[in-house]
Amino acid sequence: MTMSELRRLLDAVRAGEVDPDSAVGRVRDMLRRAPFEDLGFARVDHHREIRQGFPEVVLGLGKTPEQIADIAGRIAARGSPLLVTRTSPEAWAAVRRVAAAARYHEQARAITLPGTDVPRGHGSILVACAGTSDLPVAEEAAVTAEVMGNDVDRLRDVGVAGLHRLLGELDRLHAARVIIVVAGMEGALPSVVAGLVSVPVIAVPASVGYGASFGGVAALLGMLNSCANGVSVVNIDNGYGAGCVASMINHL
Repeated sequence: MTMSELRRLLDAVRAGEVDPDSAVGRVRDMLRRAPFEDLGFARVDHHREIRQGFPEVVLGLGKTPEQIADIAGRIAARGSPLLVTRTSPEAWAAVRRVAAAARYHEQARAITLPGTDVPRGHGSILVACAGTSDLPVAEEAAVTAEVMGNDVDRLRDVGVAGLHRLLGELDRLHAARVIIVVAGMEGALPSVVAGLVSVPVIAVPASVGYGASFGGVAALLGMLNSCANGVSVVNIDNGYGAGCVASMINHL
């Protein structure tokens, strides 16, 4: 039982459409189910959607296609939305055997399956990236936000080396309720964006750059030292983390 299903059940009791004893029985049956499902190699957390508003997300790294498909099948069988990150076409092929409608997002390296009843966010999330090299991380953020029930606007290749490209898109910046900014190199773009808007900016350092970028550490430190208000920072290349936080903000 999802949160939306529970709400509909309670609304039906209030409207007199469902007997209270019957509703208690349905809730009791739901609570009797194990909060997780032990597959031997993994324990699928079926109550995470109740606690956090979205079911368990599967990290594909280090898992075989068969393991990913087994976990994904258990999540999809309950009508829940599915998100697998950092995965492969081989894993997608295995997942399609248990969830035929699952989709693979090549650039984001993600598998998604829309849920039957995902609450919609209240506004739009803008995902901006400094350069084309940042697109895999930006797409991971965008795909995450979309499967979590949000409208997403993508703004690409607007880095500070050509600031006029960003300034020409001010209307799109101002239309967003939350903004995710992905940048490598020196990581300056989130500070610039945050100085132009009055909404939260989630900065994602990307592991793009030459030697002294230290695989995204230079961008990470630059973003952590931002002088602009409203900037929060996630880990290097963590597009999923940015999309998840942006979705939570957009659902408030």
